Amino acid sequence: MPFWPDFLSTLAKGIIVTLEILAISMPLSVILGIALGTARVYGNTIIRGIASAIVITFRGFPVLVTLLILFFGLSDFGIYIPPFWTAVVGFTLCSGSYQSEYVRGAIRSIDIGQSLAAKSLGMTKMQEVFYVILPQAIRRAFLGITNELIYLVQYSSLAFVVGVPEMFAVTKTFNSLYFRPVETFSTLAAVYLVMISVLVVFFRGIERRLRLPGIEITTK
Repeated sequence: MPFWPDFLSTLAKGIIVTLEILAISMPLSVILGIALGTARVYGNTIIRGIASAIVITFRGFPVLVTLLILFFGLSDFGIYIPPFWTAVVGFTLCSGSYQSEYVRGAIRSIDIGQSLAAKSLGMTKMQEVFYVILPQAIRRAFLGITNELIYLVQYSSLAFVVGVPEMFAVTKTFNSLYFRPVETFSTLAAVYLVMISVLVVFFRGIERRLRLPGIEITTK
């Protein structure tokens, strides 16, 4: 079979797997980041301790090491996670831990007058957090969160270490058969560039909708 048709069909299968990983791990990492960031500010001593331990652990571990521990380390204890879900869990934990710091910093940056105003309206603490604090905090943390999601696209290339046939893995395997690294990896780089460019445009559209008067942030 000619090189290009064979390569492009193989790459397309890898792209689908990569998109599936990102479609699951991106929203999960955002949810985890918001939950951890909020817990570290408003949780009791135990909850803050657990959230801090998760963040410190997965910010301290390289993504590659996290994937290897989840896949090979847990199997020694009889816990087997399929390669695809190993990648999803690993990327979610690592990215969510970093995102939590942006959320925590954004919450801390909100003027205490907002809390006092919520209390004066008779809001409970939970209502204050969910209806007053978090909406503002997420807007302020948006740039950092989107940067982490863009990094997540790049992290996805590490899924090959646990046997996930994502687009980097299939390109690497294909190149080992044809020995044409310039064509294969240049094409792969172009695909990553297109994916990230689409995300940047998408995030800019969301940022414009979330923008607060007097606070200008730009997604680069």
